[in-house]
Amino acid sequence: MYDRPDDGGCFSHRPKGGVILKIRNLLILIIVLLGTYGVLIAVAELPPYGMPDNPVHNQVSKRYINEALEDTGVPNMVTAIVLDYRAYDTMFETIVLFTAALAVVITLKSYKARGND
Repeated sequence: MYDRPDDGGCFSHRPKGGVILKIRNLLILIIVLLGTYGVLIAVAELPPYGMPDNPVHNQVSKRYINEALEDTGVPNMVTAIVLDYRAYDTMFETIVLFTAALAVVITLKSYKARGND
């Protein structure tokens, strides 16, 4: 069928290369280039690093510093931020860490139970 002799390999009946492979590679290249372009555009829109007028330095920190005691009633500012302003974030981070640790323990126990010390 093809001008090559059959060497008995697993995929010897399929031609190497072909139109479908070239289209797939071209599609992958286009997707990678579009993704790279998107990342470069996003990075170009970021504010300069370390500038004192960046939004991160102007919006939240002043409110946390000036109104933490009135909002939460906690005299320690770090405790007020972690346990009141960021309570859900802290709770879900703890859940993620617990789930990861549990997955590691279960994996190691099943690996040991099979006798693969």
